[in-house]
Amino acid sequence: MKILLPVDGSELSLEAVRFAIRMVLAGLRADAVLANVQEPANLYELLMAHDPEVISRVSAEAGMHALQSARELLDAAGITYECEVAMGDPAHTIVDISERFACDLIVMGARGQSALRSAMLGSVSNEVLHASAVPVMIAKPDEV
Repeated sequence: MKILLPVDGSELSLEAVRFAIRMVLAGLRADAVLANVQEPANLYELLMAHDPEVISRVSAEAGMHALQSARELLDAAGITYECEVAMGDPAHTIVDISERFACDLIVMGARGQSALRSAMLGSVSNEVLHASAVPVMIAKPDEV
């Protein structure tokens, strides 16, 4: 089984990674795809950078940085994984990544760092849930 773990650097996305690790340690035979989706540069960023390659490189570096904590968790658990940093609309790009890597399951947090965007446009996890052809498991935050 291959599990897609979208990670945005938030604690909730890392909790989804921890949940997937618990499933594997409980006996599920799976490897993972860690994914981070960077939103496309806005007009201001494009005008200031003058070079699309700079924006692409900075986005890739930011994406790999966002994946670092999740990589450490999977390394410590001995779980095999691949990494993907992509650019685009988060929900649709996550679905595209799951299809490209032939994932069987997506495990993700219910709310990440883009709370304002989620409140205005509907959450990324909700969009993925409705657009994905494979099952989506949502890790919800603990109620305090």
